[in-house]
Amino acid sequence: MMSATGAVPRSAARRRRATARLGRLAAVVAASAALAVLPALPASAHNYVVATTPAKGAVVTAQPGTVSLETNEALLDVEGGSVIQVQGPDGRYYGDGCAVVDGPVATTQTQLGEPGEYTVTWRVVSTDGHPISGTWAFTWQPVDGIALADGSDEPGACGDTSAAAEPEASAPASESEAPDETSDAASAAPLDALWIVGGVLLAAVAAIVTWLVVRRRA
Repeated sequence: MMSATGAVPRSAARRRRATARLGRLAAVVAASAALAVLPALPASAHNYVVATTPAKGAVVTAQPGTVSLETNEALLDVEGGSVIQVQGPDGRYYGDGCAVVDGPVATTQTQLGEPGEYTVTWRVVSTDGHPISGTWAFTWQPVDGIALADGSDEPGACGDTSAAAEPEASAPASESEAPDETSDAASAAPLDALWIVGGVLLAAVAAIVTWLVVRRRA
């Protein structure tokens, strides 16, 4: 109530100031709870492919010399953990399958043979310690005069993607084996979503609790 002179009682003014302060506190608590889970998001996801050479679906007319893939983060250089297997339309293998890791890029040396569609099957170790794998394809249409390689009936020394070494922290095969680079990114999405939902729920709970305190004191 207002006094006869129209002034607001001091007790009412104090309550309004206290309520305003608690309201600001609720906003700060909610924002802090949401931000607290954000640093954990990148660590929860596997690497995913951002580029390949040759590109998926590309038509190659000159010997590429190398075949490589690049992921969004640096890969782990684990002995026997990185394999890039190149197989031609004749079913033969080209190159020894051994891949060299340089940061986020894994590369293998290869010379192609019979023209047609080539399939690249790869396996690398993600920055979080989990092996990831996949495939992509490109078309080989050499111009006249290009020397062709003979290839091999069997994968090279490092060509067995199923037997690549796994670090101690690796995931079960059902989690780490993906059919292509698109599914590798998709496999990380549900885990990211769980972190995001958890952060939102935590922020909501913090806001509700603070609001109840404000309401009770008001």
